[in-house]
Amino acid sequence: MLHIHDASQFMVGPDEGDQPSPEGPLLRAMFAARKSVFVDLLKWDVPVLAGRYEVDQFDNPNALYLILADRDGAHLASARLLPTMHPHILDSFYTCLCEQTPPQGPDIFEITRFCLDRRLRASERRQARDSLICALVDHALAQDMRDYVAIAELNWLSQILAFGWECRPLGLPQLIDGRMLGAISIHIDATTSDRLAAAGIRPCRSLCIAALPSV
Repeated sequence: MLHIHDASQFMVGPDEGDQPSPEGPLLRAMFAARKSVFVDLLKWDVPVLAGRYEVDQFDNPNALYLILADRDGAHLASARLLPTMHPHILDSFYTCLCEQTPPQGPDIFEITRFCLDRRLRASERRQARDSLICALVDHALAQDMRDYVAIAELNWLSQILAFGWECRPLGLPQLIDGRMLGAISIHIDATTSDRLAAAGIRPCRSLCIAALPSV
């Protein structure tokens, strides 16, 4: 089941200052999965809330989350979308990855924190990955989004380029803090789903991808 959440389900605890706390079991599961992947596994130096949740300054009211869960509500995969008309990662920290001004517009969103749950086996990870990619395309088409932008390490970047959708690099990859990073723009239109399918990227029916309810 695919869920869409905005960032309204946060609260500020009395001992946490301005740092939001996730509310709702699925959001908590997503932030815990992000901590497991990006902090514990990949060793990113990013904030951790209450020792359990990876939450940063972009998890604010402008953020939108696509969360893939199983029938029992357990987190499988998720992604965060940030509107480029507001501060986002590319224009805040990585403009050096763009040869020109980073793309910006009301129909351009940044994909961040693409997260596959570490509990999944390899075949399940592939199914969850492909289903979430297809959901990102379906969501963009439903919301009249024209482009996504994204930053990725080189090995993940090569996978993204091979998915079959229309991509263009925004500049040359660069070594930043020990990681080779690149930025890309992904164009979404009525042909994108067919392009993905031709490359073998299809949603998994057993994951029960549903209509995308707004929250």
